[in-house]
Amino acid sequence: QVQLVESGGGLVQAGGSLRLSCVASGRAFSTYSMGWFRQAPGKEREFVAALRWTDSNTYYADSVKGRFTISRDNAKNTVYLRMNTLKPEDTAVYYCAASKRPLSEWNYWGQGTYDYWGQGTQVTVSS
Repeated sequence: QVQLVESGGGLVQAGGSLRLSCVASGRAFSTYSMGWFRQAPGKEREFVAALRWTDSNTYYADSVKGRFTISRDNAKNTVYLRMNTLKPEDTAVYYCAASKRPLSEWNYWGQGTYDYWGQGTQVTVSS
């Protein structure tokens, strides 16, 4: 069992930056692939970024590629999402997720790939 707690959300002006953190409790954190998803009001939850535990390969949604960076610190049981050049359309609740499944080109974006979810942290980008 893994419990995930996100933090670092808040209100930021367009063009600004934020770093989200997700702390995991439980064993063997380093053997979980980690992902970030987001859900804007009135929209479905969507994939943002993922990091495969086997080789640290990363995946990004096209909408955030070049602006967001996912990383992890296994010693701290923490995964991060660095968000730069934020836009109003990045406004959403951001969720951290963990997966024991091997990530591949075929499944990294799917919510069903991930076994554990955090409660989310709100990010609001003002124009």
